Amino acid sequence: MKITAFNPQIVSKDPEPVVSLFEELGFEKRHIKKNIGDIGVTDIRMKDPNGFYLDVSHVDLGQPIDAVTIRMNVDNFDEAYQFFLSHGFVNAFGDHIAETGSSRNVLMASPSGLKITLIQHIKK
Repeated sequence: MKITAFNPQIVSKDPEPVVSLFEELGFEKRHIKKNIGDIGVTDIRMKDPNGFYLDVSHVDLGQPIDAVTIRMNVDNFDEAYQFFLSHGFVNAFGDHIAETGSSRNVLMASPSGLKITLIQHIKK
């Protein structure tokens, strides 16, 4: 398994104030992907002039606060998924893996609360 991207991600049920804050810090929206999978996730990819990336995702995790996660793109989703399961992580959405045709992704959570959004882009 090779890691192809690695950056912070903020998961929020109200992403606009988060996006606005980071725009004031110099980040710009690069692209927005809506309705990821069938759970209604929207992801806003941002980048600053220094090349740093940030994802802000609109997801309601059933908690009153935002969650800071790590976005990790990999070249082999199944291998990475099994790796994290073997280290005690669980799929935050049960057994659901979001598949969009261009990507597969899942939010993994460790027993201590570390969250990693695991993504593989599918090249056609």
